[in-house]
Amino acid sequence: MLLLGIDLGTSSIKVSVVDAQSQSCLRSTQYPETETPIQAPQPGWAEQSPDMWWEHVKQAIKKLNALGGFDPKEIAAIGIAYQMHGLVMVDKSQESLRPSIIWCDSRAVAIGEKAFSTIGEERCLSRLLNSPGNFTASKLAWVKNNEPAIYERASKIMLPGDFISMKLTGEINTSIPALSEGIFWDFEMDEISADVLSCYGFSSELVPVLQPVFSSHGELKENIARELGLRAGIPVSYKAGDQPNNALSLNVLEPGEVAATAGTSGVIYGVSDQLAYDPQSRVNSFAHVNYTPQQKRIGILLCINGTGIMNRWVKSMTGDKYGYAQMNSLAAAVNAGSDGLRVLPFGNGAERMLGNVLPGASFQRLDLNMHSEPHLFRAVQEGLVYSFRYGLDILRSNGMNPKVIRAGKANLFLSDLFTKIFVNTTGVPVELFNCDGSVGAALGAGIGAGIFKTPKQAFSNFRPLQLVEPDGNKENEVFYQDWKQLLLREIK
Repeated sequence: MLLLGIDLGTSSIKVSVVDAQSQSCLRSTQYPETETPIQAPQPGWAEQSPDMWWEHVKQAIKKLNALGGFDPKEIAAIGIAYQMHGLVMVDKSQESLRPSIIWCDSRAVAIGEKAFSTIGEERCLSRLLNSPGNFTASKLAWVKNNEPAIYERASKIMLPGDFISMKLTGEINTSIPALSEGIFWDFEMDEISADVLSCYGFSSELVPVLQPVFSSHGELKENIARELGLRAGIPVSYKAGDQPNNALSLNVLEPGEVAATAGTSGVIYGVSDQLAYDPQSRVNSFAHVNYTPQQKRIGILLCINGTGIMNRWVKSMTGDKYGYAQMNSLAAAVNAGSDGLRVLPFGNGAERMLGNVLPGASFQRLDLNMHSEPHLFRAVQEGLVYSFRYGLDILRSNGMNPKVIRAGKANLFLSDLFTKIFVNTTGVPVELFNCDGSVGAALGAGIGAGIFKTPKQAFSNFRPLQLVEPDGNKENEVFYQDWKQLLLREIK
């Protein structure tokens, strides 16, 4: 029995087909080959077309099928992971009304701050576990205030994964974790937040019906199945935001377990059984994939917007002369600390861990006579690790003290240098696994379709590739503290 996983990323769509019995990935691919651009009509804005996502999903599945080695008709369930916090609006004909305002868009920060004050800071934090910030609800309020004609035409709002599920099945639904990441969920009452609806003047009819994460969200339409070479009627049986899904793919489901990823954004994601929140809302608490009102499982998320995108930018700005592996090799030949060069990698929207400020990305102490391209490559990786450390210290101040962090051997964790700097700067060992978001989504589909009786069964063959431990070198702490002083000066 086969499972199909779809990972709707910011840069591309990745799809994988997984054998349920062995839990092994048979084939995997992505579409398009080049990274999908983010549209920025104004500074601080970030948009992508939902219809483009759908076209890319279809092309990715067709490309996967063309690889051979499996029978697409044996796929029994579909799972979807997706970039979090994006706003998609559709009319009664299920047509998208405008580009999606995606996760790194900053236009709604002031709207969210006003709602934080209007509803009451303590009430927001105790019930929503977050400030409304620039999350999905605040983005919808921006549309209501600035594009009233589009708002009036809206029949339903949804997250990016809900939209792809709708295109596959014709059904519109969402989940508690999805609403919690949009800051629509009242954890005290375990219902859609009346405070948010009232503050922003939203009708509850805009919110889709709720389904458990692990359940049928609809069945594949016959015409879509025919176009994609799949069997009609198979369920979409799992939908989750990319970071909760990344945690699932690393078997991070229980309190105290912690996952990390370093893709377009960088994330540390830990699980708690408490309705915990950061008093300054610098890290965020959402319902995890296995949250129920009876068994609280909260994902506490640190997000650094400008991670892989910063690495990609420096690659592009140096003429795309080097592949990422060669950049890593060149960076490794540079002295630790990059001979004084420092990078603040915060150029991809408002950074929540910095209080929703927009400091921008910057290179500091650049010496035109000393620093070369390899220095740029190393300084970027060091700056990204220091950002993780800064955020991890916030998590620690809120009671999360990981003994080990699990990560997929992908993106920046493909770099031995990045991983070494990471464990030495944070002081936390990293377990690396051969997994990714699309494989996790496929396994989630197996759980939701009942092919696996429990999540534990879905990961019965789960084994780490390697364990990377701190080597006792303390020089990274000196470099980090120097970097931190530069950051604090920038965000005063």
